[in-house]
Amino acid sequence: MSLAAQLWTENADVVAEVLANPFVRGIGDGSLDRDLFAGYIAQDAFFLESFARAYGLALSRSADTATLLTFADLLAGVRDELGLHASYAASWGIDMAGVEPAAATLAYTEFLLATAATADVGVVCAAMTPCMRLYAHVGVTLDAETAGPYAQWVQTYADPGFDEVASLLERLLDQQAVDVSAARVAYRRAMRLELAFFDAAFKRGDQT
Repeated sequence: MSLAAQLWTENADVVAEVLANPFVRGIGDGSLDRDLFAGYIAQDAFFLESFARAYGLALSRSADTATLLTFADLLAGVRDELGLHASYAASWGIDMAGVEPAAATLAYTEFLLATAATADVGVVCAAMTPCMRLYAHVGVTLDAETAGPYAQWVQTYADPGFDEVASLLERLLDQQAVDVSAARVAYRRAMRLELAFFDAAFKRGDQT
């Protein structure tokens, strides 16, 4: 079993918590409050910009041409995802300007950027893989037919093309991870931050 597959299996408990989270379940059955989803999209756009910067830092520290070009391809994938968020903003009237990041968003972005700036490239891949693999898993687990206004969101992450991008990052993780222990810690931390991100998106409604 590859390292990426091992780490995914080891974190099955967090994956189950994400799928049981009321925010994710609300997307899946279409019942999620529209304002909560709008707030999530704005926070996720802020997160994705930091995710792109983390790819850029990893790209600049790549030791070989193949790794550098792979990170360039992954960075292009974030650009496409940000395009989806811009489309939501335009059609849903979401104000993306001057977004104030929530505590959970900042915790995640600061972890990613610090890791990308200081850790080995393999550990950086471990910190970034959970976001990609988890969203691909959520996409294929939820049903776009029952997601109502969130069908496009589900279809985006259920698309085989998104799974291919996640697999690309996993292959890079397998190739680059020398310090397996550090990679395991980074992967677990990112998975817990993903759960906290969804949890904060749902609880934001309690603060209004």
